[in-house]
Amino acid sequence: MKIVSVEALHLRLPNIEEIADGTQDVLIIRIHTDAGITGIGEVSSQSYVCKAIFEAPRSAERRHGLANLLVGRDPLDVDGLWHYMYHQTNRYGRRGAAIHAISGADIALWDLRGKALGKPVYELLGGAHRTSVRAYASYLFGNTPEETGALAREAVDLGLTAMKFGWGPFGKNLSTDIAHVEAARRAAGEGRGVMVDAGCSLTVASALERARLMAPLGIAWLEEPLSQDDLKGYAELCGQSPVPIAAGEGEATRWGFEDLIERGLHVIQPDVAICGGLTVARQASEMARAAGRRAVPHCFSTGVNLAASLHWMASCADGDLVEYCLRPSPLMRKLVRNLPPLESGRVPVPQAPGLGIELDEDVIAEFRV
Repeated sequence: MKIVSVEALHLRLPNIEEIADGTQDVLIIRIHTDAGITGIGEVSSQSYVCKAIFEAPRSAERRHGLANLLVGRDPLDVDGLWHYMYHQTNRYGRRGAAIHAISGADIALWDLRGKALGKPVYELLGGAHRTSVRAYASYLFGNTPEETGALAREAVDLGLTAMKFGWGPFGKNLSTDIAHVEAARRAAGEGRGVMVDAGCSLTVASALERARLMAPLGIAWLEEPLSQDDLKGYAELCGQSPVPIAAGEGEATRWGFEDLIERGLHVIQPDVAICGGLTVARQASEMARAAGRRAVPHCFSTGVNLAASLHWMASCADGDLVEYCLRPSPLMRKLVRNLPPLESGRVPVPQAPGLGIELDEDVIAEFRV
C-alpha cells in the first residue's frame, strides 16, 4: 500500500472573533492510498501557513513540502514517516508551524494504519485501559463572576464532574480573579474538579499570589500562568506553588516536553494537533509517567482532535481525563458526523477501526476556504 495524494482542507467560519477559540478555523488533512483507504487528521494552528507547508513543492534537502514527502511512501510506517518529515523540514521547521503541520499528517497516518489493520487507534498506541474517558468542560471565563458561576452550573447540569475556566478577564485584577474562581467553586459544589487557565497573563509573583489564595478552594491546577517561553519562571513557580501548575498546550516534540518535565511542571498538556501528533503525545505521556507527573490533553478545536485525544487517553494507564470543548461552532459540533457525546460526565472512545470517525461532507463544502 502506498500514499497517492494528500489533501489539506482549510475550513473557516465566515466571522472570526478575536477570542481564544480554536473552533473557528481548522486545517483538516486527508491522506489517500492506492488501497482506497483514507486517513483523517487535524492541524490546530495558523491554517493558511500550515496549508502552504503541505502544498509547498520539493526544494533542497530538508526544505520540502509535506505532501511531496508523503506521496509514494508506505503509510503503515508511522514512526518512520514522522522522523522523515521532521528531518526533511529541518531548515524551516524543528518547532512551530512545521511541527503543527506534521501533527495533522501523523494523526491521519495513525487513523489510516488502524483502518488498514482493522483496529482502533488506542490498540495500536499501547492497548485498552478504558472504553470511556472522564470529561472536563472547557469554558472561557464569563464577563462577570455571576456569568462564570452560571457556566459552572451548566457544567453540573450536563453531568460533568470537572470544569475549567480560562482567559477572558482573568489576570487583570487580583480581587476580580479570585471572585471568578470562588463563583465557579461555589456553583460546582463539592466533589467536582475546578481548574483555572490564566492564559499566560501572569508573572511568577502574581501567579504565586493567586495560587496561595486559590489553594483553600481546592483548585485542581493553575494552567499556563506564565509565558510559554518563560521556562526559568516555571521552574521557580513549580517549586513554590501550593496549587499544581499545568502547561504545554503550545509545546512541540518530545524534546519540548522533556524540558517542561525537567522544569518541574506537575501537569503537561500536549495538544495532538499541535505537538507533533499522536506519536509525540504518546512519548510525552510515557515521559510524564516515568517522572511521576501527569499528562492531560489540551483539546479545544474539532471532533477530530477530540477523537484522537480519546484514543490517546484510552491507551494510557493513568489517562482518565480529556478536555471537552462546548463551543457552539459547527466545526466543533457538526464537522465530525459521529461526534463522541457526553454520557454521564464521560465520553465513549470510538471503537471502529482507526479514529472511528466520519466527516460531514456538507460541512466541509459549506466552510471550505
